[in-house]
Amino acid sequence: MASLRVGYVPEHFSTPLHFAQTYFSLCAALIPFPSGTGHMVTALQAGELDVAIGLTEGWIAAIAKSAAQDQAADDLSNPNAFRLVGTYVQTPLCWAISTGQEREDITSVADLKGKKVGVSRLGSGSYIMSFVLADREGWLDPASADPPFEAHALQTFEGLRKGVNDKTADFFMWEYFTSKRYYDSKSLHPIKKVGEIYTPWSSWKIVARNPFINTPQLNSVLEKVNLGIGYFKQHEDEAVKYISTKLDYEEDDAREWMKTVSFPTDVRVVEKSVVRGTVDVLQKAGVVGKQSKERIDDHGLQRFMKS
Repeated sequence: MASLRVGYVPEHFSTPLHFAQTYFSLCAALIPFPSGTGHMVTALQAGELDVAIGLTEGWIAAIAKSAAQDQAADDLSNPNAFRLVGTYVQTPLCWAISTGQEREDITSVADLKGKKVGVSRLGSGSYIMSFVLADREGWLDPASADPPFEAHALQTFEGLRKGVNDKTADFFMWEYFTSKRYYDSKSLHPIKKVGEIYTPWSSWKIVARNPFINTPQLNSVLEKVNLGIGYFKQHEDEAVKYISTKLDYEEDDAREWMKTVSFPTDVRVVEKSVVRGTVDVLQKAGVVGKQSKERIDDHGLQRFMKS
């Protein structure tokens, strides 16, 4: 059986993938994308990945935008279109809102109105969540086509931290525990937390390109991911050791994170209500157009999910 190319973000959430490959012979080439979901969207659409695990909002926004731009973009005959095939993490994601540690001009979320946001890529989770933040704070102008913040694509987490210190950007959003250790003045490009925002949906989903949907290769990968998750749940100390020695986290933070995260027993489920709810929020925030919601109502969820 040929190995599928699986994209993932090399952070603490990837630990079950490591276990799946180490202990259960996961037949896949795991390809890290430190810059996140937006980069994986590009790689999928270029045919450079077969499967990817990333942020729910990034996948759904990308699928909605592709369908809006090209009526054939979500056709099952399009080999580089992709759909949701599973849920990787059930819990919401806590995005820390951070700025440069010495930025005296920014001390709270209220100071961010109209400012410059650092994002990994346009269309990434960090970009999309800036619209959700603006919606929460009442900063969206329905009469304006302009985005609520001037976005600067800074590629990596290190680039984002550097950007808010040299004032290329005023703030950025990244997962809380990944950000936490850099709230230390001794770290490289130190930052400070000025707020947080949770996704109103389960945070991580699995997508696959059309040629691999409902295939034995994909089902094998998902089954092995299930086994990796089961091992993760039963071997907390080993998971903490891996996260704290192989990834960029302190041991105490790894243990604290494990109290907050929930992986499913079977990843091969995507709840229709989550897709609809995510589109609702992204539409209200101006990330996707109204036609995306109308198409879900009128034509079902086939453009987003495998049948």
